[in-house]
Amino acid sequence: MSEAREQKPLVVPALSLVVLVGASGSGKSTFARAHFKPSEILSSDHYRGVVADDEGDQSATADAFDVLRYIAGKRLAAGRLAVVDATNVQPDARRPFVELARQHHVLPVAIVLDLPEKLCHARNAARPDRQFGPHVVRNQTRDMRRSLRELRREGFRYVHVLSSPEEVAAATIERQRLWTDRRDDHGPFDIIGDVHGCFDELVELLEALGYRLSGLPDAPRVSPPEGRRAIFLGDLVDRGPRSPDVLRLAMAMVEAGAAICVPGNHEVKLLKKLRGRDVRVSHGLELTLAQLEAETDVFKAKVAEFIDGLVSHYVLDDGKLAVAHAGVKEAYQGRGSSAVRDFCLYGETTGETDEYGLPVRFNWASEYRGQAMVVYGHTPTTVAEWENRTICIDTGCVFGGALTALRYPERELVEVKARRVYYEPQRPLEPARGVSGTSGTKTEARAHDELDIDDVRGRRAIRTRVHGMVTIREENAAAALEAMSRFAVDPRWLIYLPPTMSPSETAKDGGLLEHPREAFVYFRQNGVGRVVCEEKHMGSRAVLVVCRDEAARRRRFRVVEGPLGACVTRTGRPFFADEARTRELVDRVRAAMDRADLWAELGTDWVCLDAEILPWSAKAQDLLRGQYAAVGASGRASLGAAVRALEQAAARDESARPLLQRHVARRAAMEGYVAAYRRYCWPVRSLADIRLAPFHLLASEGAVHAARDHGFHLRLLGRLCEADPALMAPTPHRVVDLSDPASEAQAVAFWTELVERGGEGMVVKSWEWVVRGPRGLVQPAIKCRGPEYLRIIYGPEYLMPEHLARLRSRGVGAKRALALREYALGLEALHRFVEGEPLYRVHECVFGVLALESEPVDPRL
Repeated sequence: MSEAREQKPLVVPALSLVVLVGASGSGKSTFARAHFKPSEILSSDHYRGVVADDEGDQSATADAFDVLRYIAGKRLAAGRLAVVDATNVQPDARRPFVELARQHHVLPVAIVLDLPEKLCHARNAARPDRQFGPHVVRNQTRDMRRSLRELRREGFRYVHVLSSPEEVAAATIERQRLWTDRRDDHGPFDIIGDVHGCFDELVELLEALGYRLSGLPDAPRVSPPEGRRAIFLGDLVDRGPRSPDVLRLAMAMVEAGAAICVPGNHEVKLLKKLRGRDVRVSHGLELTLAQLEAETDVFKAKVAEFIDGLVSHYVLDDGKLAVAHAGVKEAYQGRGSSAVRDFCLYGETTGETDEYGLPVRFNWASEYRGQAMVVYGHTPTTVAEWENRTICIDTGCVFGGALTALRYPERELVEVKARRVYYEPQRPLEPARGVSGTSGTKTEARAHDELDIDDVRGRRAIRTRVHGMVTIREENAAAALEAMSRFAVDPRWLIYLPPTMSPSETAKDGGLLEHPREAFVYFRQNGVGRVVCEEKHMGSRAVLVVCRDEAARRRRFRVVEGPLGACVTRTGRPFFADEARTRELVDRVRAAMDRADLWAELGTDWVCLDAEILPWSAKAQDLLRGQYAAVGASGRASLGAAVRALEQAAARDESARPLLQRHVARRAAMEGYVAAYRRYCWPVRSLADIRLAPFHLLASEGAVHAARDHGFHLRLLGRLCEADPALMAPTPHRVVDLSDPASEAQAVAFWTELVERGGEGMVVKSWEWVVRGPRGLVQPAIKCRGPEYLRIIYGPEYLMPEHLARLRSRGVGAKRALALREYALGLEALHRFVEGEPLYRVHECVFGVLALESEPVDPRL
């Protein structure tokens, strides 16, 4: 007796459209429930019930399948597997699903349950909802078996047929990751642009990247830097002098695990020629073929096998990075189809040719909005520049330019100059955003600095990387539009606006409204073990952008005149009405950066700082003098008269004494109120009367510093303050271990000391900038204001028991939700600017922060 063979798993691509095929009663629904998640299964019966309240209503079939295909399309677009549970026994029924799979660039899979008619009849007879004649199953089985051999021709890439109940029971599903999916590969990587046979430059570049090479050129051995690998973006061959040596080196690195490679259009053309296909020998292929004449047939066969095994593109590092020869749009990432492969090899053409006879290509990168960073080559340019999280690193080495690599995740470009011009280009190389390289580029995308009112008006949803989608309501956008268009600084400088800050929860006991212990409780409940308490400066929030020189201002901000930076308020307006004062402040900070040697240390020629400027702004001083002082003066006068009258009355009648005591307390509160507002104002006649207190290094070239803890920011900016102590003041602070009551007590004492000497209070921040707790994103900072300062906010008598009891009912939930949304938008704006996205993409986020400021939240919070 022969042993039964073990049944192999049914292979299903992890992202695919699975179509179940079988007559009624064959067990498709049972099979689906056994092997797929409920959310993955799309049943025709279920959708008949949805549209007609009766799963057996065949008149609702057309509507049911409309809904089913719509839902399937949404799942595929989102990168999720979908399983169609219907009979699907006729080609016309299956054809829409094959087309749907093609539309979303996923592979269609057919799983056929070809079971005996008698078994299907028996199962149907046992179900009251399946009371139909045996001819139905007979016809369905006949139709299914007629088309079994045609399933692959219909377009199904995987076909699995189960022909007995035993096979169905024993079946298992193996979800196979697509070749393009390397999300679990986190690098780091050194991504290398088009080599085109420039072997000497490739060796020099690899050595500059830290790779150790030996055995060149015939038996190359490569030792990469610890943990790193190279990624070749294709076009290893043609035009250059040593294509076989480049292939030999790249193949050896891939085989040894030191490199990954995607194909270029030149490799694909070479493969066709090696396989005996009739191709036009041009664009440097003739040189490669001549060089291969000296190679053995064995080597040529290995080259053909190597190219044939290359995958169109890869998605890496949890979807943060995508690499392809000519780029890859978001809708194509991690998917497989001929359309995807063609795009990755050639880009997208218009069908036109330019004056040089070269194809005109759409600039897909100008419209890219994906989350993955896309690194590509194919279209040579004079310099590699970022555009919407994409970068082309083909810098035309073979044409006399350079061979460029991008170090990931560092985003550092490393290049070596070409030793000579090896191949004359058909047209001169152009800058990255012009018509360039081996093809023209046609785009109707706006200029980098162009803004459009349609980008900001109306209801908008802005995707952020730390807090998901943030919605801006139409009425809020309208409120911000006037302020931004009439009063804001040049938008090219406006790369960030700070968020509002949530206060602590209202103190539960004691005679205070705010106290640090509530902030500590909040962070502890959200899993934060370490915080930093920083003095809350009695000034006005300012964002300072400073460029090292005119070249940096022109290159990074596209501004050609005026100060080498900007200083803006938290609403985006110029901090100083006088441009000369802005220039003086920027120049002082530039000089301090030089003295502290921070330009070199940060590897940047511009910085963006978050700071406070003391004293309060002129507008705030006018408010204090015009309103608070007036209240204080009149209040003190009237209260003084009342106290004197009550003193006389109490001398005659003891029953007047409680009222006297109440007014004495009110007078003392008024005196504290007057003293509080006076601490925040002094005359400003020149820059010598101003103090700048920087507390965050927000961004610099190539980096948003949200990944750095607050210790880094305070240490670095402390050095900056030391370089110009007459202008800048460091931020006093305390680091607190929330698991140590003594550490907390020291922080409370720090706060008490600050407020008793007239300070505003302090800000409690999680030690790390971006923290996620059990309920999502955690507040980055919570302010704890002192009791005297709060007199300015809530009035001179707010600490009286009856007023304090009323104020304890205040809620901070809406304010906290607003603070998180503004925080996410501010960080997103910085990331977009650092990554080289166009101005309108940065401005969208900055505008969103200002728009949210008009949300109906208690302004006293």
